Amino acid sequence: MKTELCCDENRAARPTRRGVLAAGLAGLAGATLSTTTAFAAGAYTGDTLVVLSLRGGFDGLSAVVPIGDPAYYAARPAIGVPKNLVIAGDGTFGLHPALAPLLPLWKSGGLAAVHAVGQPNPTRSHFAAMDAMENAAPGTSIRSGWLDRMLGLTGASAPLAGVSLGHSMPARILLGPAGDVAMTGIDEFLLSGNDKRPMAAALRAMYADAPATLAAPARSADRALSAVSTIKTVPYAVSGGATYPATELGGALRDVARLIKAKAGLVTAAVDCGDWDMHEGLGTAVKGQRMHDNLTDLAQALAAFTTDLGADGMRNVTVLTISEFGRRVQENASRGADHGHGNAMLLLGGGIRGGKVYTNWPGLSPGALVAGDLAATTDYRAVIGEVLQKRCGFGALDGVFPGVKPSAFGLAAART
Repeated sequence: MKTELCCDENRAARPTRRGVLAAGLAGLAGATLSTTTAFAAGAYTGDTLVVLSLRGGFDGLSAVVPIGDPAYYAARPAIGVPKNLVIAGDGTFGLHPALAPLLPLWKSGGLAAVHAVGQPNPTRSHFAAMDAMENAAPGTSIRSGWLDRMLGLTGASAPLAGVSLGHSMPARILLGPAGDVAMTGIDEFLLSGNDKRPMAAALRAMYADAPATLAAPARSADRALSAVSTIKTVPYAVSGGATYPATELGGALRDVARLIKAKAGLVTAAVDCGDWDMHEGLGTAVKGQRMHDNLTDLAQALAAFTTDLGADGMRNVTVLTISEFGRRVQENASRGADHGHGNAMLLLGGGIRGGKVYTNWPGLSPGALVAGDLAATTDYRAVIGEVLQKRCGFGALDGVFPGVKPSAFGLAAART
């Protein structure tokens, strides 16, 4: 699955925060600085939180289909998913047939959806919406990313506690003082100069006597390199007969599973999955159509991930999806859908009470829409907040999401 977005605003080069310690350290961690913690240092025992960013504006109305709302089919005569094709239908909602690889997980209660979620200050600009989604502190002066704040509050000190994987790195979600590592993949994570000669020893010597604020990034990078080198000494064996698709997403989730099974101290992983900006050619719900094929790739990668970790491994893992906005309810003349607002999230893991769609559904009748969009009745941060409290051991959420209360859906079981 491609990672590029197709709107003109996304063709411009995106700024990166990853150029640390010059080109030889591109993609390595930022400094670890002191921060107020909610946990004893190094004592985090909550779930590993995997955040999958569906970049470009995921069409939740195609993925989690409101089959019981006649206005859906009136607005989407060409691209609406027919009732007879959905899976796991309950008369009100059903899943897109391309999500079939996840159907066993849905039936066993390990996969859920939340519908009509969104941001408190919606915008149809990709850049502005992504920035706001990853900062997640509107109306404040906070500039860090919410996943960085979550990581910092755990007090986790392992060199691989926070990792972003893949080629399209989150620009803001891990921005901040907590130490994190960005890599394209475990096997590609190394330090070398332009002539490919190892530089780690030279880097250590260079910063040996430097002030802490300057030396911290280099030392953090060195620790991460050592930890990854240890993991790479053992060839990775996929478990349970899992087959990851040969895509960037498949490779990234395979490496997340590898870090978890290596007991590397992973607290959170951020993974990007792009190409959801379907202004044209979203298509019908059959193989060979754009939305169908993208959802197939997504479902196959997530199914392989859960199979690889197995029931025991997934018991302490929660995966959730976010996207900067949804798509408009009305299809356009190009058999696509333009930028919208309300959207759907997917959540899976051993602590998820799945097999259902959680929502305060506003309906899709013209009078219920907000400027032509599905109304967002639930703040996406409240959904994540429920996971943070019940699965990650957090109390009040203000340190991560200022002023936000967790959702009361009961979508996650409290850890015991």
